[in-house]
Amino acid sequence: MKISKEGSFYTREYSNLFRELGYPEDEIRQKLDHTWNELFYGTADVRIYHPLDDDKGYIVDTGNSDVRTEGMSYGMMMAVQMDKKEEFDRLWRFAKMYMQHTEGRYKDFFAWHCKPDGTRLSSGPAPDGEEFFAMALFFAANRWGDGPEPSDYSEQARIILRACVHQGEEGEGNPVWDPATRLIKFIPESSFSDPSYHLPHFYHLFALQADEQDRAFWTEAAAASRAYLHKACHPETGLAPEYANYDGTPAAPQPHGDFRHFFSDAYRVAANIVLDYEWFRSDPWQVEQSNRLQAFFRDIEVADYRRYTIEGRPLEEPALHPVGLLATLAMASLAADGPDAEAFVKQLWHTPLRTGVRRYYDNCLYFFSLLALSGNYRIY
Repeated sequence: MKISKEGSFYTREYSNLFRELGYPEDEIRQKLDHTWNELFYGTADVRIYHPLDDDKGYIVDTGNSDVRTEGMSYGMMMAVQMDKKEEFDRLWRFAKMYMQHTEGRYKDFFAWHCKPDGTRLSSGPAPDGEEFFAMALFFAANRWGDGPEPSDYSEQARIILRACVHQGEEGEGNPVWDPATRLIKFIPESSFSDPSYHLPHFYHLFALQADEQDRAFWTEAAAASRAYLHKACHPETGLAPEYANYDGTPAAPQPHGDFRHFFSDAYRVAANIVLDYEWFRSDPWQVEQSNRLQAFFRDIEVADYRRYTIEGRPLEEPALHPVGLLATLAMASLAADGPDAEAFVKQLWHTPLRTGVRRYYDNCLYFFSLLALSGNYRIY
């Protein structure tokens, strides 16, 4: 099911696993377009995007009735991949106006969540938003060209990355990459990470487009994250914890909860690993890891997905986002070469978008999986 021994960055070819499994090209395109339309303009129990005023828009976390940098940056990535400049610009204007700090310890970072009217609920950043914002902005610059501020996309991306690396060097605040290990932090003040924040495929591209003096840093960050994921993922189950120390071991319980287990955040680890594989193919371990994870879930029905210890023991709490987990397991087939790869792709194809209150996170992961499995999650 693989088209090349080299990644898409080098070949400019992208795997289309749906087509390889016999789904017609027009049906694949129709499914992708339909899913976009449902998420952005569909019925009230499906859509997650809402326009605001004449020039802004937001993605709502339907389970919490707030707007998060995670969702805003995800929406921008979806829009640039789908060539939807109007929605991209609306999301970016909202984030720029209401979420990005202009001064203080978090200058150029984004308040991680706010109300749909833009009122901030917390000031601190969640760095997965910063890295997705920066990558989406670079892609926008390369796909559509830079315009006047705030549509000078490439410069806006560099402003974010500058803060990620250098915040606090000449004043208050902290960077969101640990200077010693080159690993992304959970928050600027923390001394641990979140494995699902590690996007070495993004850092590889940052090393080509960030400020020249920081390009070596991003090359080192890509290598550090690839090595880190080896440690964070269990060698038998393939499961990763939600939070992990810089040595890859599960982080201690935090005041806001116990995140030592495989749960919602950690679903994204599989998707991040396989997109790195699809784009760069620099680590054969990514194939083994994807096989391990699919094998663990082989005989578990979606309705029975739960929270698990990373050793694989099921806990009482059911998965809050089972469709999102299925989506990342299907996306893992981009790297997997074991007996489960085909089945997970087919299962996702026949699974509809989630409806109801908890749909936001599931359907974001669902759409990213559709993009990747159809060969449409591309480098620009």
